[in-house]
Amino acid sequence: MTVTAPGELRLRIAHLYPSLLNVAGDGGNLTAIVQRCRWRGIETEVVPVEAGETADYPGFDLLLFHGGQDVEMAVVAADLPRQAEGLRAAADAGVVFLAVCAGLQLLGHRYIPSAGPTLEGVGVLDLETRGGPQRFMQHAACEVTLGGETEIVVGFENHSGQTELGPGVRPFGRVVAGAGNNGRDGTEGAVRENVYATYLHGPVLPKNPWLTDKLIEIALERRLGRRVALAPLDDAVERNAHDVGLAKALRNRGRRTALEPARFGWR
Repeated sequence: MTVTAPGELRLRIAHLYPSLLNVAGDGGNLTAIVQRCRWRGIETEVVPVEAGETADYPGFDLLLFHGGQDVEMAVVAADLPRQAEGLRAAADAGVVFLAVCAGLQLLGHRYIPSAGPTLEGVGVLDLETRGGPQRFMQHAACEVTLGGETEIVVGFENHSGQTELGPGVRPFGRVVAGAGNNGRDGTEGAVRENVYATYLHGPVLPKNPWLTDKLIEIALERRLGRRVALAPLDDAVERNAHDVGLAKALRNRGRRTALEPARFGWR
C-alpha cells in the first residue's frame, strides 16, 4: 500500500554528534536519506545532537550514529551516560538506528582499546569490542537480508577493533569480501530489531540505494502503522557506484588491509 495523503509522509531524524563523528564522510548517509526522501515528496526534519545536548529519542523515526577516531570516541563516551536511557528507550520503541563503526562499538557494552581506558557503551547491542593488533582497511562487501530480500552491500572498512557478538543480536550481514567484525567468524555488523550497525564506511548509503530505501520504509511503516511502498527512482548512478565498489572488494578478497606488503603478491 502506498500512502499519499499530504503531510503523512515525513521523518524526524536525530543525527548524533555530527561535529565529532564524521570520519570517512559518514555524514553522506544523512544526505542520501534526505535526498531520496525529497525526490519522493517525503518531508524530513533533521535534529543534530551534540555533546552536552540531549533529545527525546523515542520521538524520532530514525537515528544516525556514525564513526570517529579514538580521541573523538572518548569525548562521545564521556557524554553517553546522559544519553543512555533515552537511546535504550528508543531502541525498545522500534526507532530505526543506523550505526557505523564507532557508533556500533558504543552502542555495545564497551570498547576496550589496545591502549588507554575502557570506553563504556550504552548496551543497546549485545556486543563487545577490543582493540586488535591489525587494522582492517579495505573495500568490503557483505550479504544482507532485510524484509525478505537479500542484496550485496558494499563499503569501505577501516577499523582495528575486533567485535564479538552476543546472543542478543544477529549479524547485519555475512562477509563476502573484507574482514567484517573481527576477521575470523564471517560476521559483519549487528542487528537488534530496528537497530542496524555496520563497520562499512564509504559512506555506505549513497552506493547502496536498496539499503537506504529499506531504512526509510521501515521508519515510515513504524510511524504510520501500515505498509509503505516507495516510488521507484532512477538509481543508475548509485548502482554504478555500487558495482565499482563490489568489483574492488572482490579484487582484493583475501587481503586484511589495502596496505599489505607487495611480497604477498597482491596488487
